[in-house]
Amino acid sequence: VQLQASGGGLAQPGGSLRLSCAASGTIIMVSDVGWYRQVPGRQRELVASMTGGGSKINYADSVQGRFTISKDGARKMAFLQMDNLSPEDTAVYYCNAEILTSDYVWARYWGQGTQVTVSS
Repeated sequence: VQLQASGGGLAQPGGSLRLSCAASGTIIMVSDVGWYRQVPGRQRELVASMTGGGSKINYADSVQGRFTISKDGARKMAFLQMDNLSPEDTAVYYCNAEILTSDYVWARYWGQGTQVTVSS
């Protein structure tokens, strides 16, 4: 099982980026998903999370109203739409998902990270 994050890059302040996270392998279901970010010298922090059914969504205060988390269960993908970006959003972004494998084992997986840089 692998999680592949993509969509990072360079954006100007006020701009937008859309991150994607694709799960692959022998997967039955992708449940809870989350996006985290980390800057050098600091702990990884939760940016946004969504429960499997989508009934509970949480955002960090710093991104509330600017970022939107979503998922596509059929495609086994999760997304993070990031709008009105600021330089403080610069970080490596990681996706995280709770996955039921074909062995009927639930486990949490991390993607490899994608760099987001916000600068003029």
